Amino acid sequence: MLYDIFIDPFVQMYQMPDFFLQVLWEGFVAGILYALIALGFVLIFKASGVFNFAQGIMVVFAGLTLVGLNENGVPAYLALILTIGVMGVLAYGVERVVMRPLVNQPEIILLMATIGLTYFLVGFGEFVFGGEPKQMITEQLGLPTGSTAFEFGDRGLVILQHIDIAAAVIAVVMVTALGIFFNKTRIGRALRAVADDHQAALSVGISLNQIWAIVWFAAGLVALATGIMWGARSDVSFALEIVAFKALPVLILGGFTSIPGAIVGGLIIGFGEKIGELYWGGLVGGGIESWLAYIIALIFLLFRPQGLFGERIIERI
Repeated sequence: MLYDIFIDPFVQMYQMPDFFLQVLWEGFVAGILYALIALGFVLIFKASGVFNFAQGIMVVFAGLTLVGLNENGVPAYLALILTIGVMGVLAYGVERVVMRPLVNQPEIILLMATIGLTYFLVGFGEFVFGGEPKQMITEQLGLPTGSTAFEFGDRGLVILQHIDIAAAVIAVVMVTALGIFFNKTRIGRALRAVADDHQAALSVGISLNQIWAIVWFAAGLVALATGIMWGARSDVSFALEIVAFKALPVLILGGFTSIPGAIVGGLIIGFGEKIGELYWGGLVGGGIESWLAYIIALIFLLFRPQGLFGERIIERI
């Protein structure tokens, strides 16, 4: 038993390096997409201090809007532009209807508001688009299909799906661009001020409502990119909302306010899930990919509750 746990998996990695590289690639792609999902949560949390329960359904809603517009005769790129507009309208509506009336309310009130927004978008999405899974318009958007095989000497080959390469590149570009935008621009500095203290930010002339609208729109763009990438790898359905909640252990690992933390946390979860499932999953009957991330997050909570890049909060009692 001890051999199966501590030795045999590493023997397999050595004996079949091509398969191990394949697992690492799959873990990298999953991890970078988890990081992209987590980024949407980080943006909202930095601006309002609340976990945005609605981010998962925003991923689904954005993907369904894009596919639904195309199914009704709208060309793919025009549908993409219109979907960006829809996410902008959603951001404005959330700021006006949900966030603005709740300024300076306890964080639990804001959390409950995002839960209410989630069920509104679920109901509205099912009413408009139906509940059936839909195929992402991958080729119409110009995303690559097919695969490329790389020979690994005489030890086998590694197969890379082109859509996975595109997903990884787009995710890296978006994470990098948003990181630069929110760390190097005036709006980014205003965001950090709002995150630190709403009242202080208002006192120096920062528009809280404007910042919230911008942040929710940015989170909507992240949700759209995530919906396209995950939808291209499987399909667009309300089941994607469950995948989006894999961002929770990512946030626990990286820290709720850290963009670099979202990247590192996503990669840890991505690699951990794939390696754990394929090399240790058989010891517990398989299927550990669905819950291993939460076990890793629980371990981090015990030893470093603020996450790898999170800020330690000290409160006087």
